[in-house]
Amino acid sequence: MTFLSPATDDSIQVEKRIHARPETVFAFLTDPDLYRKWKGREAELDPRPGGIYRVVMPGGIALGEYHVVEPPRRVVFSWGWEGNPAVPPGSSLVEISLVAQGAETVLYLRHSGLPVGAMAQHDQGWWHYLDRLDVAAGGGDPGRDPFEDAGPPEG
Repeated sequence: MTFLSPATDDSIQVEKRIHARPETVFAFLTDPDLYRKWKGREAELDPRPGGIYRVVMPGGIALGEYHVVEPPRRVVFSWGWEGNPAVPPGSSLVEISLVAQGAETVLYLRHSGLPVGAMAQHDQGWWHYLDRLDVAAGGGDPGRDPFEDAGPPEG
């Protein structure tokens, strides 16, 4: 796996097999129309260094900016929640690497810079949304997001 920095106590890591090629998965990470199929009601994505990452999700708005965009193998963006002092916009970093394995992709995600109180919720959220990404990138419909009934993200 290729991450910018080693694991720390303020990070979560996820490894997920996606049933689609890296080019397809990368598109689902950077194209606003495809992004909304698996995560968020609205997505404003400008996938270039310094470009905006803004996704209206159940319970809040995730906001940051892209740091690294290397199609079709790597994307890095900052992350935080509008109106959340514990995890404010841009206060944490999401690093995603995509590795081809035949017609599938192994996705490695590391989310660092999170306060301890926010780690479990973000870990649960990433697993939930990456399961939805697997369905969408594989050509399926992940259906209505059950997190639509959730409250705002906690710190």
